[in-house]
Order: sequence, then C-alpha cells, then structure tokens
Amino acid sequence: MSGNGFDLNHRPVPLAQAVVDRAANNRLDEAWLAAAWSHPATRVFVVSGGQVLVEDTDDGPRLVMTPSFDAPLTEMHRYFLGIDEEGVRYFALQKDALPGRIDADERPAGLREVGGLLSELEAGLMVHAVALENWQRMHRFCSRCGERTVIAAAGHIRRCPACGAEHYPRTDPAVIMLVTDDEDRALLGRQVHWPEGRFSTLAGFVEPGESIEQAVVREVAEEAGVTVGEVSYVASQPWPFPSSLMLGFMARATSSEINVDGDEIHEARWFSREDIREGIESGEILPPSGISIAARLIEIWYGKPLPLAPLLL
Repeated sequence: MSGNGFDLNHRPVPLAQAVVDRAANNRLDEAWLAAAWSHPATRVFVVSGGQVLVEDTDDGPRLVMTPSFDAPLTEMHRYFLGIDEEGVRYFALQKDALPGRIDADERPAGLREVGGLLSELEAGLMVHAVALENWQRMHRFCSRCGERTVIAAAGHIRRCPACGAEHYPRTDPAVIMLVTDDEDRALLGRQVHWPEGRFSTLAGFVEPGESIEQAVVREVAEEAGVTVGEVSYVASQPWPFPSSLMLGFMARATSSEINVDGDEIHEARWFSREDIREGIESGEILPPSGISIAARLIEIWYGKPLPLAPLLL
C-alpha cells in the first residue's frame, strides 16, 4: 500500500490472476488425460502464433472455446491447462493457423490486446497456452545432442528419444522497478524504439549467479546511472513475450543524477505526481499499457489509478 492509501490488491495485476487448478499430477497419466479429453464438459481452444479466437460481446471479448469433439484435429500438440472449480477440464491445441471464423463476431487476438479484458479464468488459460506454444515452437531439438524431441506430460515436457534428456518450459526472470528519490519523485525512462512521450519503469533480465535484488540495483545503475539502496518486492506477472516472469519492485534511490546508457534507454527523468497528471492529461506523456505490471507500480506510487490519456484521433 502506498502512503496515499492505494492498495495493489484493489487493482489486481493483469495476467497474474489464474483461477484454475493446473492439476500437474495428472499430466503423466495418459488414461486420465484421455478421459478428461473425451468428457462432454471439457472445453478446448486453439492457439497459434500467440493468438487465439475471441468473440466480441456486449460485456467485452470472450475466449472462443468448444467441446473437445468439435475441436480441430491435431497430432501431439494438445496441452492440458487445468480444472476449474466446477470440474471443467481445459485444453489448448497448437495449430499452424487459427480455424476459420464461425461467425462475424469472432476474430484473432493477442494477449496485449485482450489480456486485460478477458475474465480471470480465460486470461489465465490464454497466458498458459501462449507461453507453452512459444516454448514448444522454439525448443524442438535437444540442446544436448541435437535430436528432435517429442512432447510429453500434456505439453509440459519435451523428451529426447536419443539421449533421454528431458527439457522443461523456459521462463526468464526479469526485474521491473519503480525507483523514487528523497523528494518522492519517480524515475521513468523511454526506450530507444518507443514513440516520443512514452515513459515507463526501468526493467531488465536477471543475470546468472545474481539475486533479484542485485539485478534491480545493477539495472538501474546501468540504464540510468542512478544508485539504489532499499529494494522492496511488490508482485510478479507472467509475461510470455516470449517467456518472461516480471518481478516487480519498489526501490529507493541514493543518488539523483541521471546518466542514461543510450543503448536501451534513450531518455530518463524524475517525475512528480503533478508532472505525471499534467503530462498524461495534455498528451505529452504516454503511460505504460494497463496490461503491464509497470502501470500498477506507478499507480502504487501515484496513490490512485492513473488519469486517462486523451483520445487521439
């Protein structure tokens, strides 16, 4: 909770609210999986290239799911995702392309577009499926011997038939931090490839042999030339673009002079709350996407939801 009484729990982190039981103990039970697949209540959706089909409704987009007997044919690319509180089993099918539209209300969509609009259940299912699909596509061969691997554990393992190695889905830990100074200003940066006015929190990957707190200190120093003292963990967020886990922190600066690296960060500035409010309302500052944990970190410091950006025509 911030000093202004804004509680992160009142604004859940998008993509981090999965509500199904992943039931990992059933992934190796082929008889159980076959029975789950053939159950009439089971629901299935297709994932392809990080996208799924959604249906636009009056209440927002909804994930298009079908009974398993209506699902497209596939070989081994069938991923068990979990069971909800009603006992419904969920599977995702990886295909080279999404199935054709059934009606005019269905369309392909990615996580960045609809992840924050789907229900908690559907967003969690989509995050899981997109992450598995990316890993499966990128890790088809054994890193030990080079042999093509085969899918096991309902999509959660790839086994090498030549050397026996087992490979598991990759997740890359990354830190993302809202740094404040003695004047309670927030340090925000703009990456080189971002549009003018787009500012967000600093972030970076955890290096081998490094703690996540050490990564926060190092990344802030490398990207903005600012030294950091106290570091406090806030929350995490799966970020399958393509395979990251974002670990969110609040950090306290012990220096204020900024010296950007020029490679990743093109510009960095200290912002007061008034700077943020005026900049967003005037359109001079473009805040991070609401789907990102970066927006939540800024809101914790800001003390309330960020003001809406003006509609750009």
